[in-house]
Amino acid sequence: MSGNCLPIDWLRSMIEIRLHGRGGQGAVTSAELLAIAAINKGKYAQAFPSFGPERRGAPVTAFLRIDDKPIRTRTMVYHPDVVLVLDPSILRLVDVAAGIKEDGVVVANSKYSGKELQQELKIGNCFASVNATKIAMEELGLPITNTTMIGALLKVKEFITVEDMVTPFNERFGKIAEKNIKTLKRAFKETDYADFDKSIAAVPA
Repeated sequence: MSGNCLPIDWLRSMIEIRLHGRGGQGAVTSAELLAIAAINKGKYAQAFPSFGPERRGAPVTAFLRIDDKPIRTRTMVYHPDVVLVLDPSILRLVDVAAGIKEDGVVVANSKYSGKELQQELKIGNCFASVNATKIAMEELGLPITNTTMIGALLKVKEFITVEDMVTPFNERFGKIAEKNIKTLKRAFKETDYADFDKSIAAVPA
């Protein structure tokens, strides 16, 4: 682990998150589960997919906002605090850092370290990574990484706790909830990151 950018300590109350994945991988489900957990915690939240039909395997974007006060904004998230990437191939297909705030963080499913991804993709923001596919295969027997990546997200910014996800997981997944909770906890522990590095590239405004 390098640097000290995590956990993020933003002074702003609203956290805006953009999730990138492929159809059928559960990006929208991840956003919904996080929103439910936040609401159960007494916060305000909204979660929704990008407009347009979702085709299995096609790139999909979902959005999440969490705040301590009512959320009036209804647009897509154009300037995210956090970008969460569920599928490694998306990193080289989509400009995942587009519009990210100067102090924003990219969190990716990858076998490569945060520093390696930061240098390859020329993204100067704090860059966190975890091999969510490997964890999901070992714990679930399937390469479905949405619940695993929630653990990596909470490592970046614990606006809710890992334990806050237990009830939404139980309600959504029933008998397999415990396995999903285990993948989340593993990802929380195994997430690696690289600190902000403006020498790599200009941090997007």
